[in-house]
Amino acid sequence: MHIDDALLQKLEKLSSLKISDEKREGVINQLSEIVAFVENLNELNLETEEATFTTLAGGTPFREDVPSVNPAIIKTILNHSPQSESGFFVVPKIIE
Repeated sequence: MHIDDALLQKLEKLSSLKISDEKREGVINQLSEIVAFVENLNELNLETEEATFTTLAGGTPFREDVPSVNPAIIKTILNHSPQSESGFFVVPKIIE
């Protein structure tokens, strides 16, 4: 896969990011290196390998999901948000 300016523009739109003109060439080079590395992985012969999903015998252990509320943490997080109200984040409306 070849990374060019058209693909980078599409990725910018999908990710809602804006890459400055000075950094575009560097980002294209970095993405090209990443894609080349992944394409190297496609050359591996894995036909004899069995798929594994965990390294733990018996699967992943579960734990009880116990909620915990710490008002100090909530206050700290909301103090760093652009806008909050009644203990919640306020975000722009995106659905009409």
